[in-house]
Amino acid sequence: MDKETLLKELNYKAIRSSGAGGQNVNKVSSKVVLSFDLGNSEGLNEEEKTYLKEKIASKLTQDFILILNCDEDRSQVKNKSIVTKRFLGIIEKGLTKPKIRRATKATKASKERRLKIKKVTSLIKKNRKKPDL
Repeated sequence: MDKETLLKELNYKAIRSSGAGGQNVNKVSSKVVLSFDLGNSEGLNEEEKTYLKEKIASKLTQDFILILNCDEDRSQVKNKSIVTKRFLGIIEKGLTKPKIRRATKATKASKERRLKIKKVTSLIKKNRKKPDL
């Protein structure tokens, strides 16, 4: 994965933000929409592309385009940096391969501790009973 190439391939679009904000909302295009074409990316090799298509399939369109929005701030520049960080986080998280889980055996000491606790518990319960006369 080449971050610089990926950042060059990003397309930004500024749109008027919705919601409350008075005149600022009507005048300023502060909402930023980021689009990234995963299928035609040169910053990722084919193996990474296929892996990402599986991992982030719910975030992609049918043409394998990732679209992210940000209208958290009133500043277009801040929204652009927020959406770029979010994009890089999604790509990095999508490319991390999960750690392989290896089954392990319980240690001898842990088995002995468990059996000792069971014996203590059974003694406690046995001592609760009424004595046989």
